[in-house]
Amino acid sequence: MLKIENLSLSYGEIEVLHGVSLHVDHKEIVAIVGSNGSGKTTLLRSISGLLPVSSGRISFGDVDITHMRADKLVRMGICQIPEGRHIFPALSVYANLEMGAYVRRGRSARVEFEKNIQFIFELFPILEHRKKQKGGTLSGGEQQMLAMARALMAAPKLLMLDEPSMGIAPLVVKNIFRTIRQLNSQGLTVLMVEQEVEASLSISKRGYALQLGRIVLEGTGQELLANEQVKAIYLGTAK
Repeated sequence: MLKIENLSLSYGEIEVLHGVSLHVDHKEIVAIVGSNGSGKTTLLRSISGLLPVSSGRISFGDVDITHMRADKLVRMGICQIPEGRHIFPALSVYANLEMGAYVRRGRSARVEFEKNIQFIFELFPILEHRKKQKGGTLSGGEQQMLAMARALMAAPKLLMLDEPSMGIAPLVVKNIFRTIRQLNSQGLTVLMVEQEVEASLSISKRGYALQLGRIVLEGTGQELLANEQVKAIYLGTAK
């Protein structure tokens, strides 16, 4: 579904990504793990069309999307939930969800919207209870649910999550990852970057470790969890 080949990206004269190659297959959950400054967010933003790449190729299906605009990528089915959530704090929960559906146009758009909103409220019942409440008044976990719900309103084929556990209580993190797994079981392809290595790799079919802008390890989620280098660097449990 998604293929990245020898991707490099620079901020001015400083190269941040160095020849990154990876792929995400249909209906997979793939995790990219790494510490702060490893280039995880930069990589997602380059896939989303928010940062111009220096060299390399990004393909979605059979289409070269390397230099495609972000709004066109959303219409193609690529949606990103950014680090820090970035909901619209002054808008109601319901209005935030409406903003997520802005790409859905045509005669059937309203019918699709109502169908999607019902799905969202079944997935996140708390959002239905809070639908008239301003997004900025929600807790951190509720805001993360809203950010996920807003992205799902665009009916993505590929959902990309940037640090979904950031600033959220551990119990809520478990619920978020449970929801990610549920969405994947319903056919949604997921790519996420995450510092919570154990939580993300435990639900992922495959994973990549990114360090200083380079892929240094790859394998199944379980293989990476068992890898001594991963244990030493990210989990602190190596013998």
